[in-house]
Amino acid sequence: MLKHLYISNYALIDELDIDFPAGFSVITGETGAGKSIILGALGMILGNRADIKAIKPGAKKCVIEAVFDVTGYGLEPLFADGDVDFDASECIVRRELSATGKSRSFVNDTPVALQFLRQLGDHLVDIHSQHQNLLLQKEDFQLGVVDIIAHDEKQKADYASAYADYRKAVAALDDLKERIEKTRQNEEFVRFQFNELQSAQLTDGMQEELEQESAALSHAEDIKTALFNANDILNADDAGVVGRVGEAADALHSIEGVYPKVKELAARLDTARIELADIAADVDNDSDNIEFDPARLFDVNAMLDKIYSLQQKHHVDNVAALIAIRDELGKQLESIDDSDTQLADYQHRVDETAAAARRAATVLTGVRRKAAAKVEVAMKSRLVPLGMVNVRFKVDIQAKDLAADGADRVVFLFSANKSTELMPVAEVASGGEIARVMLSLKAMISGAVNLPTIIFDEIDTGVSGAIATKMALLMKEMADAGRQVVAITHLPQIAAMGEAHYKVEKEETDKGTISHMRRLDDKERLTAVAAMLSGDNITPAALENAKELLAARQ
Repeated sequence: MLKHLYISNYALIDELDIDFPAGFSVITGETGAGKSIILGALGMILGNRADIKAIKPGAKKCVIEAVFDVTGYGLEPLFADGDVDFDASECIVRRELSATGKSRSFVNDTPVALQFLRQLGDHLVDIHSQHQNLLLQKEDFQLGVVDIIAHDEKQKADYASAYADYRKAVAALDDLKERIEKTRQNEEFVRFQFNELQSAQLTDGMQEELEQESAALSHAEDIKTALFNANDILNADDAGVVGRVGEAADALHSIEGVYPKVKELAARLDTARIELADIAADVDNDSDNIEFDPARLFDVNAMLDKIYSLQQKHHVDNVAALIAIRDELGKQLESIDDSDTQLADYQHRVDETAAAARRAATVLTGVRRKAAAKVEVAMKSRLVPLGMVNVRFKVDIQAKDLAADGADRVVFLFSANKSTELMPVAEVASGGEIARVMLSLKAMISGAVNLPTIIFDEIDTGVSGAIATKMALLMKEMADAGRQVVAITHLPQIAAMGEAHYKVEKEETDKGTISHMRRLDDKERLTAVAAMLSGDNITPAALENAKELLAARQ
């Protein structure tokens, strides 16, 4: 709950330093006195966007700090996720806005992002202002009310998981369809490219082999002449190298007996003769095989030209890359040819996940329908004492297509009279009726969620007299159930019911207009309630009436 609020240099407020008790408190003040300013400052603590215009003219910065009692509200996981120091009993939130536009936020003296402030604020305070009555026009708000009463967190989580699988399957199918369509549009071109590469009969190392063969065929005469000359030198009848080396070896062998030293040299010549004889044979063989073949040279160069052309076309510089492109094009064609099978498989996955999501949605719907019946009973039990004797309130749950929040469309139907047809509450309820409906909803919800503080900003618009008293009793009932309830009101019946009464006043000073708020003592409170009954000219009757209202609180 909110224990303390400090405001400095915010709008018309020079400085405000005030404590708040548990239970039911009320804030009153003339229109324009600054009640909305205090709510605006509190909104900044809860993560609302900061406006530099909010800084009091002439001030360098404004500071808003609030102290909350968070005992027993299970906020430790939130603090752990945000890497913020956690105190199990007290939480201090501070927001600073400088005249330069820089905004800083702190929780327990730890700098935090605005997003964390919003998340924390959702667990600390619920501010219900008049514009929130518009929520009754929104189906997601009405569905949210049912979910709160249903305590269907597990069923919602199960459905969310199943729905996420379904949406993933749908996205995958859509992506496949898009890819197939694009590929089919280019099928003729893809098939042409594939056939062109396939017809080239490319193999690894092919280019290097062809280039070597082309070079050999192009210089066949030079090669043959060189081989012939080499063969002649090696194998000439009278002066061939092979024969001469053999003769040298034989000469050395002949003196081995008398000159052993040459035995090793003779052996080396024998080895050289054998190697030279092999070389001579290979040279002779190559010389016989080399022929100038213009037809083969034409074919080899044609193949090379085709390879070079394909490399240039596909912006690569080797056959291996062309083979990779060919294989990828082949896969694309296989995908096109097999697209019907793929589509059937993906569609089957969509059908499976859709069925699973629908089963989870059915379970969730069942829990919601049970909660809807409880909401109807609870709302009638609260609205009848608020002057709607013949009220009818129905939670209409209709089926809709699978969506992120389930397969249910929830609409609150309302009728204040027996003879009036049930219609959506936002369409038929008057301003006063909507105020009572929203107060009843808040009272019902407050019993189902662990929210420390609820602030009602003039929720009593459009009501008066006995109905105002009933509304005050309902707010006091919420406070007695362990909630801190603060009501900003213009009605004496509600003001008198609070355990603490604060008054916001505007004052004209030499420095300009300022607003301040203070807690009233019993005497001041009696005067304030009487003034709300009769105006500035407080009559004895108004004072007596105020005493009765204040006494009723006891």
